[in-house]
Amino acid sequence: MFQDNPLLAQLKQQIQENLPKKEGTIKATEKGFGFLEVDSKTSYFIPPPYMKKCMHGDKVKAIIRTEKEREQAEPEELLEQGINRFIGRVKLFKGKLNVTPDHPQLKKLSLKAKTHKGIKSDDLKEGDWVVAHLTQHPLKGDNGFFVEISEKITDADDKIAPWWVTLAQNDLPNSEPAGIDNWQIKDDADLERVDMTHVPFVTIDGESTKDMDDALYAKKTDSGDYELTIAIADPTAYITPDSEMDKVARERGFTIYLPGRNIPMLPRDLADDLCSLIEGQVRPALCCSVTVDKEGVIGDDIKFFAAHIKSHARLAYDHVSDWLENGVSEAWQPSDQIAEIVRDLYDFSRARAEWRETYAVVFPDRPDYRFELSEDNDVVAIHADMRRSANRLVEEAMITANICAGKTLQASFNAGVFNTHAGFKPEKIADVIALVNPDGELPHTVESVATLEGFSALRRWLSHQDTSYLDNRIRKSQAYSEIGNQPLPHYAMGLDLYATWTSPIRKYGDMINHRMLKAHILGKEPVQTADDSVGEELAVHRKHHKIAERNVGDWLYARTLADEPAKETKFSGEIFDINRAGMRIRLIENGAAAFIPGTLILANKERLECNGESGTVSIDKEVVYRLGDVLEVVLTDVNQEHRSLVAKPTQVFDDVKTAEQVETSEK
Repeated sequence: MFQDNPLLAQLKQQIQENLPKKEGTIKATEKGFGFLEVDSKTSYFIPPPYMKKCMHGDKVKAIIRTEKEREQAEPEELLEQGINRFIGRVKLFKGKLNVTPDHPQLKKLSLKAKTHKGIKSDDLKEGDWVVAHLTQHPLKGDNGFFVEISEKITDADDKIAPWWVTLAQNDLPNSEPAGIDNWQIKDDADLERVDMTHVPFVTIDGESTKDMDDALYAKKTDSGDYELTIAIADPTAYITPDSEMDKVARERGFTIYLPGRNIPMLPRDLADDLCSLIEGQVRPALCCSVTVDKEGVIGDDIKFFAAHIKSHARLAYDHVSDWLENGVSEAWQPSDQIAEIVRDLYDFSRARAEWRETYAVVFPDRPDYRFELSEDNDVVAIHADMRRSANRLVEEAMITANICAGKTLQASFNAGVFNTHAGFKPEKIADVIALVNPDGELPHTVESVATLEGFSALRRWLSHQDTSYLDNRIRKSQAYSEIGNQPLPHYAMGLDLYATWTSPIRKYGDMINHRMLKAHILGKEPVQTADDSVGEELAVHRKHHKIAERNVGDWLYARTLADEPAKETKFSGEIFDINRAGMRIRLIENGAAAFIPGTLILANKERLECNGESGTVSIDKEVVYRLGDVLEVVLTDVNQEHRSLVAKPTQVFDDVKTAEQVETSEK
């Protein structure tokens, strides 16, 4: 009798209109309740009944009520859905089709579903992976949540699910582009290619590499300088800017590298065959020659030209490294000619590395972690590969080539695709100096580190410190690396200019630079330039690719390390992040990331402080851990559903204060 009373409804509306309202984002918890996060410091409790009208990530307007002297939020209006398209798993509830989102805060939701036209619901089984779209929402006035399944990704028990699901999640392709039957050279008619097939170029790659995109040649002169020539595969000889294949390459941006497999940017018949610098095969290439003196200084005689080249030796990183480091390789015995070229390349790379260590910035050596998979897509082993002599040799050649391209593109067009880095965020510079030079005894100042030279000097000083604590502390104060069309410095590398063109098979930006370098060779206007949008496009592609690579890695780590908590296996972990809840570490043995909650460091919250601002963990105000520290840990939980690892230190801290500690703290 009362529920349809218009006077009561009007009174209720008036009360609600007079109550305060806040806008914020929903944060769900596993216990059914949630929070309305208004900003970083303000949040309101949402009781379980109200949470049934919204989901994690929704942006809403909510009524703020006070119940039993506690403010709580009632979501009233949906401003923006937290999810629209999402990945989920099929759940059959009393024979009815449902989908559970594959998201840590949404895994307990079971959303009623239907299939899109062309998908048969009978073909879907419990646990199958699907793409779904949220089509109904309670805060839109709908009767509950409802989703539509638009695609089946793979079966529930498919071992390759980590790859297919992750690619679908990031809306990335899961196969290479289709090739064509008859590729044709489509160079500018005025572009003449120099015959360089007699020059004994060599390629140095991984043993399984098929898309070999760079070949090198070096000769040491009587004066001790190095005449270096870098030859790069030339897919733009086959692909014009107005072609459908170019559109596909731009939409992909990069070759996608995931643990155990890659999805090429270009068709394999082009990337792995026609453009790949295969030993003994004549290939079109874009080349750069330059003299590097014995001190590692790049000369002014930079020359770009088109050529036909032929690799005279297909070499492997490990074989060349064994030969350079030990004087012998059981798997490789070079001819005198190839041995001399490799030796000259190695000497050149050492000169350049020394120059960069003295005047630019060199990143510390860290292992590359590689998953070895069986034919059934099980992880056989996780390898920690350190960069060896041959890897550094190729790296220095590529860096040199990209510096040359940056200078050439700036001089000819004052534009191109440049990799840039702006150093420290302007608003953070004073904090950085206060941290690294509190007494003013060092040459690093607010003014100096704003310059490329001063920033590089500080980075070099940090690299020689006993610990990486300061380096880790100031990392969040640095700007992000960017891709743009303006010739700006790359502070993180300590370089004036850096424009990559050495991987056009794998990077669309390098294809643009190839076309611009060809225009430089011809003295013409480029057939394609780097517009304002290309940097943003490539940055988005790169972001999604990195997320996909990390997500597949997390999945495989959880799968591989599932039994380690029971074994109590000890690992070494390096602290790379600290927040108020605990600290994140990277296991040095295999590269997996794990979280150490504060409660597993010390259960007594009053005595423990995890301070993200200072990058420290303290007990009784005494620092016990800092960013960059390496500690021994064991895994306590591996959650395969969430693909997460939890660890705890093997060092035990006493949870009970001694009488002496109590007396000291009271004083």
